[in-house]
Amino acid sequence: MEIQEKPVKETTKGLDEMIEAGLHFGHRTSRIHPKMKPYIYGVKNGVHIIDTEKTRDNLSQALEFIGNLIKEEKILLLIGTKIQFKGLVKDIAQESGIPYVAKRWLGGTFTNFMTIRKRIEHFKDLKEKREKGELAKYTKKEIAKIEKEINDLEEKFGGIENMEKIPDAIFVLDMKKDELAIKEAKRKGVKIVAISDTNTDPSLADFAIPANDDAISSVSYILNKVKDVIIKNRK
Repeated sequence: MEIQEKPVKETTKGLDEMIEAGLHFGHRTSRIHPKMKPYIYGVKNGVHIIDTEKTRDNLSQALEFIGNLIKEEKILLLIGTKIQFKGLVKDIAQESGIPYVAKRWLGGTFTNFMTIRKRIEHFKDLKEKREKGELAKYTKKEIAKIEKEINDLEEKFGGIENMEKIPDAIFVLDMKKDELAIKEAKRKGVKIVAISDTNTDPSLADFAIPANDDAISSVSYILNKVKDVIIKNRK
């Protein structure tokens, strides 16, 4: 059944902002995950509409968890590997001072962390040699090869090069796209905060935020809330 718009007077400023940012748009009804049904408000033009009141409540709980995490000086890792979010993820993470993965999740990042750290140390060593001018002793061909390796390693590890241990929690923008990261987090006991669109299983996350995970406006809205709470609670 098609939904009817709620009267404007019944909405709050926060809910209006969410709707304006498109957080309420889910996927077509044929793509619904059964466990997302409690978060559905209705259907419009064959698309599920997410109940923004539940989005607001779950987002509030997630932000409270993140705030306490930062107060305790624990590590939150931001994960968003969709191409359209690469710049946004990097900017938000750098502004917040947290590690991030914006390219591709490397299998074993958590489950084989010591091996990953060795690759990161190699990456940092190459960068240090470049900064100190120690590459000058090599031929142009050798330098070009080293530069390429540095660039490749930057793509893989640039966002986590200062992450000395497995994080205490992860924030995942798309649970389907980064399913492997969630599996590794669960194996290592890492808490999971995630956006849960209508085609995903919200029970995979400790804190699921029912919202559109495809639109930049929606993801940007949520990430800016995350950034604000991190900055506010950082010592």
